[in-house]
Amino acid sequence: MKKVKVSRLIKSEDLNHHGTLFAGRAAEWFVEACFICGALHTKKPENIVCINIHGLTFTQPATKGDILTLETRIAKAGRTSFVVYGKISKNDSEEILCDGFITFVFVDENNKPIPHNIVLDDPEDEEEIDIRKRADSLGK
Repeated sequence: MKKVKVSRLIKSEDLNHHGTLFAGRAAEWFVEACFICGALHTKKPENIVCINIHGLTFTQPATKGDILTLETRIAKAGRTSFVVYGKISKNDSEEILCDGFITFVFVDENNKPIPHNIVLDDPEDEEEIDIRKRADSLGK
């Protein structure tokens, strides 16, 4: 399953009272990047509804001028729902600032769940195996 990357520049209006990236802004960008991943895979963004944000964990700050990379991928696919994993790094570093999962449901025009037809390929590497295990444990 292909990874989707989105980049953001941190500007003054994105900062909190500590001069670091406001967590609410980071969460907004995280949800948007995960949604884009789902939309690109299903080709039907109008049918995607977010139902849960799981464990969005921040491990270090980011500041004005940092360039964030939000990397996302489908981590789990049921019949009508799917889970997207996202991670945020900064300035081309491999160090993760924040990561988590979002569950989406695929719905029709009456908001009734319908099949999304996402099929996951075999995991490509150890990181993907770990992400899928983490996704499988959500809600348990």
